[in-house]
Amino acid sequence: MTGREVRVSRREVLELAILGQLDAAPMHGYELRKQLNARLGAFRTLSFGSLYPALRRLTAAGLITEASSDSLPHALAGRRGRIVYRLTDAGRARLAETLATAEPTAWDDEAFDVRFSLFGTTDARTRLRILEGRHARMVERLSMLRESTQRARERMDAYTAELARHGLEQVEREVEWLENLIDTERGTPGAHDFRTPGPAASPPQSRRSSGRGAAGAPSTTTHKEQE
Repeated sequence: MTGREVRVSRREVLELAILGQLDAAPMHGYELRKQLNARLGAFRTLSFGSLYPALRRLTAAGLITEASSDSLPHALAGRRGRIVYRLTDAGRARLAETLATAEPTAWDDEAFDVRFSLFGTTDARTRLRILEGRHARMVERLSMLRESTQRARERMDAYTAELARHGLEQVEREVEWLENLIDTERGTPGAHDFRTPGPAASPPQSRRSSGRGAAGAPSTTTHKEQE
């Protein structure tokens, strides 16, 4: 993959994340950046230098619109002249169209966290396809890591070997986490509230032989960070 392809992909993921955030409520640019940095792992270091060009592109495409905070009520009304961004009907339609798709890009490292954060407004079949695609990707990665680590083990010093072990454990935990989520999705057709105990929010026993228990609730950052 070329450097240009990586940049285009990241831009598209950022624009999807913005549409998803604005679908919940209009936001100032500052609040939007804070929400993306707090909730979406792929954009933890998102700068205004990346955010505002994305907002301009989405505005030019007619997917979002600007409004002065002076014309808005309650919490959105603030410092004079501050711009608030809101989703247009076209933006809402684009978001719905994107969330109904489950292509390989949806389970790439950079896009998966964003798509998972929007599962509450994604249909059950699409959620399952994305989780299964991510699971297959991580199982393949785990196999490759184990093979490469085994080949290079004799040449590793103690610290390199420990780092390799840590990397393997991270991928193993994600595979197990995904298996639990897949089991839950297959058993419950609606969107899940992992914060509320109950039948719909309690994933079944992991399929792994280790029997470490059900998947935990996803955090507001990324699935990798909660490990």
